[in-house]
Amino acid sequence: MNPISELAFFTQLVKVGSLTATARELNLTPPAVSKRLVQLEQRLGVRLLNRTTRSISLTAEGETYLINAQRILGEIEEMERQVSSSRAEPKGLLRVNAPLGFGRTHVGPAVSSFAKRYPEVEVQLHLTDRPINLPDDAIDVAIRFGELPDSRLIASKIAVNRRRLCAAPAYLEEFGHPESPKDLAQHDCIVLRQNDSAFGSWRLSRGKHTETVKVRGRLSTNDGEVALNWALDGQGILMRAEWNLAGHLRSGRLVEVLSDYETPPADIYAVYLERLNLSAKVSCFVEHLRDFFRRNADKPDDSLAAWQ
Repeated sequence: MNPISELAFFTQLVKVGSLTATARELNLTPPAVSKRLVQLEQRLGVRLLNRTTRSISLTAEGETYLINAQRILGEIEEMERQVSSSRAEPKGLLRVNAPLGFGRTHVGPAVSSFAKRYPEVEVQLHLTDRPINLPDDAIDVAIRFGELPDSRLIASKIAVNRRRLCAAPAYLEEFGHPESPKDLAQHDCIVLRQNDSAFGSWRLSRGKHTETVKVRGRLSTNDGEVALNWALDGQGILMRAEWNLAGHLRSGRLVEVLSDYETPPADIYAVYLERLNLSAKVSCFVEHLRDFFRRNADKPDDSLAAWQ
């Protein structure tokens, strides 16, 4: 017998609770159902059911077989739903949330090319640096950076990214290069007020050693583009994602500092509810973002980031 057919047969038998009822469900005779059960037990070498003329009950081996049969059949059903949904043409309303600066510069153009490719999808792009709650804020896909604490959500990595510390050459000529993280406390640092991250606390690691430095500066903002322009104007040291710094690092308008230290991860994720995992518009949008960013990433020449 086909192994999958055996699993389905046994779960159906347990579900209806008798050989006679199973025979009616499967349009078989009771002796045929009994023979099929005996053949299954003989192949496995164990007794799966205790049976009388009126009832059946699971043995310990039968309970183990049933639990795993239900799991395997469920996984097969889920796989078939995923494969089927991948063939569906995306359509309907798609609500996307992204951070202000990154949304303007990168997500907006990606949405434009997505809309051309899938004309039956209506996209609403909402840009904000305020943390959102996906179910409450009626958002289908949120673009986020770094580690994501909510395990109830699906987070699909669409691009790798890292934060870098940098400053304008004029600032470094006047105030010098920091040699270690603790030196940052003596510098003017441009601080971004975004989301719920600790204001003015920068964490840097080298090997197994991690330092958290409370930085200060005369200028702070919640807008990354403003902060970048301040850094270009020589106002201090900035921690910013390399996607925003790439062209300025290549041109020399900004210089990286403490490059041998690692900053907290800033990989880019598309985050959505588990129930939307099979949605054609969501899955197509996430894959489109991944491909769009792969083709349009602007990174410093020395970046060895790998795409996933």
